[in-house]
Amino acid sequence: KVRGFNRIFARSFSKTHQVTPKQTKLLIDGKWVSSAKGEKFETINPVNEKPITLVERAGVEDIDRAVEAARKAFDKGPWRKFSGQDRAACLFKLANLVEKHQEELALLEALDNGKPAAVARVADLPLTWDCYRYYAGWADKITGDTIPVHGDYFAYTKREPLGVAGQIIPWNFPLLMQAWKLAPALAAGCTIVMKTAEQTPLSALRIGELIKEAGFPDGVVNILSGFGEDAGAHLVHHPDVDKIAFTGSTEVGLKIMQNSSKSGHLKRVTLELGGKSPNIIMDDADLDLAVQQAHVGIFFNHGQCCIAGSRLFVHEKIYDHFVERCVKQAETAVLGDSLNDATTQGPQVSKEQLEKVLNYVKIGKKEGAKMLTGGSRHGDKGYFVKPTVFADVTDDMTIAREEIFGPVMSILKFSDIDEVISRANNNEYGLGAGVVTRSVDKALHLANGLRAGTVYVNCYDVFRSNLPFGGYKNSGLGRELGPKGLDNYLEDKTVIISRPAGSLP
Repeated sequence: KVRGFNRIFARSFSKTHQVTPKQTKLLIDGKWVSSAKGEKFETINPVNEKPITLVERAGVEDIDRAVEAARKAFDKGPWRKFSGQDRAACLFKLANLVEKHQEELALLEALDNGKPAAVARVADLPLTWDCYRYYAGWADKITGDTIPVHGDYFAYTKREPLGVAGQIIPWNFPLLMQAWKLAPALAAGCTIVMKTAEQTPLSALRIGELIKEAGFPDGVVNILSGFGEDAGAHLVHHPDVDKIAFTGSTEVGLKIMQNSSKSGHLKRVTLELGGKSPNIIMDDADLDLAVQQAHVGIFFNHGQCCIAGSRLFVHEKIYDHFVERCVKQAETAVLGDSLNDATTQGPQVSKEQLEKVLNYVKIGKKEGAKMLTGGSRHGDKGYFVKPTVFADVTDDMTIAREEIFGPVMSILKFSDIDEVISRANNNEYGLGAGVVTRSVDKALHLANGLRAGTVYVNCYDVFRSNLPFGGYKNSGLGRELGPKGLDNYLEDKTVIISRPAGSLP
């Protein structure tokens, strides 16, 4: 069995929960404020397409206010004098508060994003508070080196916080992606201006309340809900922002690279972008394990996962039987209200995503792929897509090349291990890959040959705070999590001291 799979996808008793959003304003300089222009926008429940609430919409002026607050907090505020232990204490307290309010946060995530609350409870929330705790442990362990050099000099290095970080998070894992950004930046001693995804602002704003309760000084963390075309774009090229960290599509990531230095100031940029990850099932695979692994690899979070195993390569010797079992597994999904514990698959996050996924289904059928199940909208309300399985997919088909970001499994056939490595690498992305085999030799051969930032062997979607995450090629720049995630928010300084003439040797 694959650890955690049954727990995440098990059917539970049918109980529907309720939750009410508590915060809809902008967090700027420690205060909850309205937008400068008084503008608001609706956040929509993807289960029933009804508005949940109105949220303050940040614009250019609000970004300016937030950056000014973050700059002031970094240059002159008490945060600059916090020791590593002080920063760790705040992060530990935040982690404890997230754990304390886990049920409320899981329900809020389900309401705004559409993911089943049952999944948020066992996946998103534990990973979120673990991330804060992991980087809390790093806060007082950021050290430099003393370096022996030629001549009468004493030399050492020190690591200093980078400054003001602009962070833009996606809508697919709002709580977790917020933690991946906030935790290392705060451990390093940076200050932050974060823009939430306009589709899913509610859980991030609730975390803002917990940040205040945890004792972070005013201006250290500023959280704004807004749209990419104005708030996001202005944050990216703002001259007082030292770094941009973005998770989202490759298309937007490329624009951020182009625009980040338009103000005439170079910025550090890290990007966690799209993927079209190959998932390779060898002919010696444990089929029970492989079917579960493949199912979770693509259908977890309704396929709205950057590392989803969306190109499923299956060895020709087991292809027909494996395809048949994948179809049966896909048809076990329970689509419904995300706040109902019996639901295993919620809706796509928005109408735009619903239409995008269904359009890819049409393209797949048009180009000759064989659709075996699903392929249509579920019900007449909500942004639900039935789990879809395509067989007889070839490398040149659109559904095998482009990121769909939905519950669409594309199954391809292969016959040779080196052949499948070559085909798997023949894509613009390189975020992740999966392998199922009983052979250690095959596993290592594949892991060494696949150009991907993460390779899962006999498992999938395993995330840990101490493991670096990021991609090759158009899947991004830099790594998040682990010690490398901390490096993104630190500058290295070298200090060289001359020994005064006449001093003792």
